[in-house]
Amino acid sequence: MKGTLYLIPTVLAEATGAQVLPAQVAARVAVLACFLVENARTARRFIKSVAPQQVIEELAITVIDKDSTEAEITAALKLVTAGQDAGVISEAGCPGVADPGAEIVRLAHQLGIKVVPLVGPSSLLLALMASGMNGQSFAFHGYLPIERTQRAGALKNLERLALTQHQTQLFIETPYRNMQLLEDMLTHLQPATRLCIAANLTAPDEFVRTDTVAGWKGKLPELHKQPAVFLIGR
Repeated sequence: MKGTLYLIPTVLAEATGAQVLPAQVAARVAVLACFLVENARTARRFIKSVAPQQVIEELAITVIDKDSTEAEITAALKLVTAGQDAGVISEAGCPGVADPGAEIVRLAHQLGIKVVPLVGPSSLLLALMASGMNGQSFAFHGYLPIERTQRAGALKNLERLALTQHQTQLFIETPYRNMQLLEDMLTHLQPATRLCIAANLTAPDEFVRTDTVAGWKGKLPELHKQPAVFLIGR
């Protein structure tokens, strides 16, 4: 029989595991010996934090990131096809959502491997829940273009979708570029468009606020190097 692939959520903020992770996560991590991870260092730290009885040196930990090829992922899944259970651990949050773990899961299904998602924090869903925007029709777009003219066009297109289809639009940015993105939104979006900023979710300094673009002017929070999700809607 083939093994099972468990999708293991991790914390969004340091030292919050006891508050945001159900006991099921720690129990599963404690009995697995094989992990496919986005970042080996953070994965080892996470494993030790939730399952201190694990001996890290005895675990099979394989890095699968955005640069991994299909052949490398298939090779990493050989232990699972041979009968061993494995866990997928993302850099933060839920594997497979805005994450290279999605490719692992895609190939697992092709190989007939059972996939089991475990419950944990997702910054996208938490931001949507707290935004007050449409939670029945929404779309996540990942990162917008870096070049500012292209980004302006992308923002206007997302605003059009939000206003004409009443569909919440979610996106993120590399944290050190947050302030430039916010400045572009205040410049290019219509004053009445609603904008939600959700930063440092689940952390003690969590910040979530929704206002119109006009209402945000002169009141932007300092988000340099802070993980954040941005939402625009009606």
